[in-house]
Amino acid sequence: MDTRDSLTDPVREPGPWPAEAESTLALNRMGTFDWDLDAGRLHLDDSALRVLELTAEEYDGTPEGLGVRLPASEGARLDALFSQALKQRHTTYGAYFRIRRADGTLRWTHTQGHIRRDGQGRPRRVLGIIRDATDELSHSTNRLTLDNHRRHEASVVEETAAALAHARTVRDVIDVLESSRGLGRLGAVSLMMGFAEGNRIHLVAEGRTSSFVPELEYTRIDADFPMSEVVRTLTPRYLVSREEFARRYPQLWPHIAPLDASAAAYLPLIAQGRPLGALGLLFRHKHTFPAGERSLLTALTSSIAQSLQRAKLFEQELELAESLQRSMLPHSLPDIPGMRTAVSYRPARSGRGMGGDWYDVIPLPGGRVAAVIGDVQGHDTHATAVMGQLRIVLRAYAAEGHSAATVLSRASAFLRDLDTDRFATCLYAEVDPTTGWLRMVRAGHLDPLLSRSDGTCRPFPVVGSLPLGMPVVGTPDYPVTAMELEAGETLLMFTDGLVEQPGKDIEDGVHDLAAAVTRGPADLGKMAEWLCEEPGGRAGSDDMAVLLLRRDRQPARQLGRRLHQHVAPGDTRALAGIRQMVQAAARAWNADPCVDDITQATHELAANALEHTGGGALVTVRLLGGAERRLRVEVEDASSVHPVLPAPERSGQGGRGLLLVDRLADVWGVESRGVGKLVWCEFICPSD
Repeated sequence: MDTRDSLTDPVREPGPWPAEAESTLALNRMGTFDWDLDAGRLHLDDSALRVLELTAEEYDGTPEGLGVRLPASEGARLDALFSQALKQRHTTYGAYFRIRRADGTLRWTHTQGHIRRDGQGRPRRVLGIIRDATDELSHSTNRLTLDNHRRHEASVVEETAAALAHARTVRDVIDVLESSRGLGRLGAVSLMMGFAEGNRIHLVAEGRTSSFVPELEYTRIDADFPMSEVVRTLTPRYLVSREEFARRYPQLWPHIAPLDASAAAYLPLIAQGRPLGALGLLFRHKHTFPAGERSLLTALTSSIAQSLQRAKLFEQELELAESLQRSMLPHSLPDIPGMRTAVSYRPARSGRGMGGDWYDVIPLPGGRVAAVIGDVQGHDTHATAVMGQLRIVLRAYAAEGHSAATVLSRASAFLRDLDTDRFATCLYAEVDPTTGWLRMVRAGHLDPLLSRSDGTCRPFPVVGSLPLGMPVVGTPDYPVTAMELEAGETLLMFTDGLVEQPGKDIEDGVHDLAAAVTRGPADLGKMAEWLCEEPGGRAGSDDMAVLLLRRDRQPARQLGRRLHQHVAPGDTRALAGIRQMVQAAARAWNADPCVDDITQATHELAANALEHTGGGALVTVRLLGGAERRLRVEVEDASSVHPVLPAPERSGQGGRGLLLVDRLADVWGVESRGVGKLVWCEFICPSD
């Protein structure tokens, strides 16, 4: 039975005159639809479902639900026509298309819709009809064949142009043309593209047949080749037989003959009156290029040339941006005995490719090293310029030997004093390679990840504070978090571009990054590169940087574990960092019963050095080996004057700090160091 006839079966006969609209539509094989563009819902009435040979159970109420009856090529064409109507602000649109019936055959259908917009002109709903167009078109086979061909050609132009609109680079343009959405739909079996560079043609694409010939990568414009000819004359060249190709271009023909091409079209790529290069298409089983097809190819090459010009300009800007950005980042990293470092940076692929991400590894006094990563607000040249200045300032403050908290405090003050409204996040880690101890300060940045030697990876919480450059009342507080990096462990410091994804919570992005680390390569350098190679499709929206620190071996056990902290002259604020360092070390080394005494004694010795010598000091905390576990504190300064323990009756006249050290420590003493001295004290720390 003919399914078209059955479309009227469920429809009741019209009632008294005039007939109801529902009966009239159904008898004429016509239904209605209401498409809510905001909610993505598409309502089809019963008649429309019968036209599409769908049941209410088969259809889910969405445009995607039509896929069971709508072939993919027809769906793409309808999407393109509807998008064009929206862009041109039409109020109506209409189109013929084919549906695949339940028995697998194709049938012509027609739709027409009215686009409703809000007060701002944004499309909100589409109300329309859908009808069986079989009878209407059954007597126009020849016309339909011609219309099909024209629609096919139009769809090639529309879909190729739509795909090219999203191409940002030359490689993107070539990929579109070589894909199923591109010129392959015209029957081309191979695509060639060459750019005019001076007096040469540079072949940049030779696709779909693996026919690349190295000696043809560069050819002269005045040579007897089809691409050279169309660039010289700015006129297309069509070849409709193998014999014509061999006769006209004998030098090229030996390379073309194995491809079994029967025809070829070579077209100039012209943008703003300038020849960019040429496009070559090879065809099989083709021996003519009708006027309409030639016009189509000319229109296509015009769109392709414009896309290529945009892509080349984008690549030039991106190259300039990357060059500027990378010139402000360190070109090499210092060697750190006992530690390995690796970094990777990827610019954003959106906008101008500029941003404020940076990293640095800075040698410090006493053999320590600072690792820093940060991100200046914004994605423009201003952000890049501020980043360059801030990186230099941080390096200068760190190299002077200031504590981590002091470095960030001074850098924040510097950024506030700049003529800019930008702020910056930063994670600063001071590393002692001998012991593996890190002291970290976090200014509005993301916590680092800690990859353990057992293969697990998780965020390591670091006490945070305000980003650099933010206005504050009084002195900003940058608390220090200490940790010991054990052999085989890796600390990952990264910027938010590595974990931010549209529509996804940043904590989920951090979790995904931690999971990726467990799957990544073991080599540190390869790991850094791998993490930035578009993980999870994140690349594009923001630049990204990652800095990895791995402790790859245990240091020689000379005097046991050791921590250093340099205090700059007059920097009394650094004393808080000294106390935190000593507390963290004592607890990590199972010296909890002595932690308060050790902290107080260290504070007094460091404060005395700042107050009485007029210079700086180097504070060292050691865990001594042997039968009796002892913790030793050393404070070295540049003064040769030895402190003297005052008599008890004169303690009110000064020296109270040294008296306190004498009472708290098990033993203390002073050693001359040529220029300067070292004051030390030791504590016996029984195990719990």
